[in-house]
Amino acid sequence: MQGIKRKVVYVSVFEAIAIVVCSLGFAALSDRSLGHASVLSVATSMVAVLWNFFFTMMFEAWEARQPVRGRSVARRLAHAAIFEAGLIVLLVPLIAWWLEVSLLRALVMDLGLAAFFLAYTFVFNWCFDRIFGLPASAAPMPSRP
Repeated sequence: MQGIKRKVVYVSVFEAIAIVVCSLGFAALSDRSLGHASVLSVATSMVAVLWNFFFTMMFEAWEARQPVRGRSVARRLAHAAIFEAGLIVLLVPLIAWWLEVSLLRALVMDLGLAAFFLAYTFVFNWCFDRIFGLPASAAPMPSRP
């Protein structure tokens, strides 16, 4: 599976799981109801979808220019870490505002979730690539005669 279809399936499955996990996490880490936390989870998911789309596009453009093809453990770890760092910058103010907590408390909450999502992103990407194959940007180049 390649192109936009791959991206839509990837984002849909990843974010559906993320909404459930974030809703439970936000509810557990705040004095808010699961319903209130779920609204925040959907909002953070929308931010994450947009960030994911743009970040993945930039990452795959960079990846396509690399002389070494494939996705090593180091490349997968870098992808996950850079993605999560950008997401923290985008989400901490939203979490603080919605849950009416300080930026510091929102940061601590988001770092806890980010720690989970760092591992989740790594494992999800690995599984996704095993099920659907590598994207064209990471597939081995055909041999030349």
